This record gives sequence, structure tokens and C-alpha cells, in this order.
Amino acid sequence: MGWWQVDADTLAAGRFVVSELSETTAALQALERGTAANPAERTWFDAHRPAYRERLADDPVTAQLVRTGLGGHWNADFLTPTPPGGTTFAQELTRVRETSPDAARADLEVSGGGPLPTELHRSDLPQRAAGLLEWIWEHVVLADWPRRRRIIEADIVARAGQLSQGGWAATLEAMNPGMRWLGGSRLQVNPRDYPPRELGGARLVFVPVTPRQGWVSWDAAAQRYAVVYACSGTLSDADRPVVPDSLGRLLGPARAGVLMLLDRPRSTTELVTLTGQGLGSVGRHLKVLLDAGLAGRRRSGRSVLYFRTEAGEVLLRAQPG
Repeated sequence: MGWWQVDADTLAAGRFVVSELSETTAALQALERGTAANPAERTWFDAHRPAYRERLADDPVTAQLVRTGLGGHWNADFLTPTPPGGTTFAQELTRVRETSPDAARADLEVSGGGPLPTELHRSDLPQRAAGLLEWIWEHVVLADWPRRRRIIEADIVARAGQLSQGGWAATLEAMNPGMRWLGGSRLQVNPRDYPPRELGGARLVFVPVTPRQGWVSWDAAAQRYAVVYACSGTLSDADRPVVPDSLGRLLGPARAGVLMLLDRPRSTTELVTLTGQGLGSVGRHLKVLLDAGLAGRRRSGRSVLYFRTEAGEVLLRAQPG
């Protein structure tokens, strides 16, 4: 298994960051793999995958680069640079574009598990990779970025709530499949057979993305490590809990939908993202639910988290069907 030795100071200084390039790379991986994790992702595939396949059909060298660099058990390092946080898409993309041809080919040999195909023996691979990522950003991600960012930011707030409730061990184990805290300052980052890495004195960041993708990356020279993970929000209405008709008639569909989402503590930011309602509307629904004793609230750091009370749970259990 792959694990990192993470000392207490590194973990205590760990932070969550938003990365436009990581979101774009995750979208590229999802489009390349073409397997929907949920109905929302299937709708997204149907909207964007035909244009993506057409783009690669016109550029077979880049198509082979993506298959080799992102299609195996390990991502080519230059395709997934570790985000420093606080940078724009263009700034992060520069790191991909300015990778040396030799380093890019070496990374692809590792990710591909052997010698490169003949068509990848060329010097313009970093530029081709950057060009494709730029196309994904402009044609797939950018128009939807404000909503994606709200989902990402809501996830960060939710993780902060998990951290206050269960500590780092519980928070880390809920991020990526195969990730768990082993004890003894060891974090298993995946179940694969990779050598352990020592993170003493390193900077550790956690990067949520909306597609159901995840990976780890590091910049050894800069002593910077990242865990990229799929956030808990979704990009469409498809995965929202279904509001029973009887509950909708009793509380109103919008307010009932808020109550349904309080299956775990959530912030107003997260509820706004998941319901698609405005902040004022969500606030009014929460006040009614609080006054009725169906919801409670507690403070977690700078955030206020809302949850269903036992009375709220009884009301939901009483719904037919």
C-alpha cells in the first residue's frame, strides 16, 4: 500500500485549497474514462463527451498522450502538478507547458509502465497536454465554474465540520477510496504498492474537485504534497433526495427539501449549493425548522452547522413508502 509519514506539525498546518487546474484535470479524466458514477455525471457526459471525442479524433498524438498519462494506475506527474493554492488556471497551466520534453517523456514511461509508443517520441508533449487542458477549461469547465466553485467551497465547509467532530482521522478516511489513517503518523493514501514517503516539514493541501476522480501528487523540490479528492456535492439535481409528497404538502417542497438534506450537519453555504435556492430562502426555511424543533444548530469554528433533531427524524420516518 502507498502511505505517507505525516508528522503532527505538517498535519496541523494542512489546508484546503481550490484549484482550477485540478478541476479541469479531473474533468479530463472523467471524459476520458467515460464511466458515469451517478445520473448527474451521465447527463454531463452526454453534453460534453461527443465534442471531446471529436477533439481527440483530430489529434491522435494527444489522444495517445492522454491514454498513456492518465489511463493507467498512476498519473504522469507533469499532468497533475501539485497546486500551491491562490493561483489562477493560467498560472498553474504554465507549469505543465514549461515541463521539459525529457521530464514529460520520463513521467509518461512511469505512468504507462514501460517504453513509450513511437508517436510519443517527440518534444512537444507538454505543449500538447497544456493545449488540451486549456480546451477542457474553456469548453467544459469555465461556463460552469461559478457553480462548481460553490460546490467545492461548500465541501470545504463540510469537511471543517467533520474535522471538528471526528478529528483528522475520520476526515481523511472519508476523502478517497483506500485512504485511511493507520496510526503512528502514517496516512495510507491508496491501496497500491508504492514506497512510503516522509512528509516532515512539508506543506500538505487537500483539493476538492466535483468529478468523481481523485489522486495524490507532490513536488519534492518544493516539499509540497496534495490529496485531490471528489467533493460531496453534485452538478445537477439528479442526486438530491426525493421529497415525499406528504412531507412536501406539509412543509412545502422547498422547506422539506432542506430538512431532507440535514441528514448530517451542513452549513447554509452547503445547503444553498445543494438546493439551488438563494441564501435568503434557505435562511427562512432553517428558521421555520428551528422554531418547529425539527432542526438544531451548533457552531463549528467560524461556521454554524444545521442538523435534524430527533423530532425531525421521527417526522421523516413517519412518511409513507
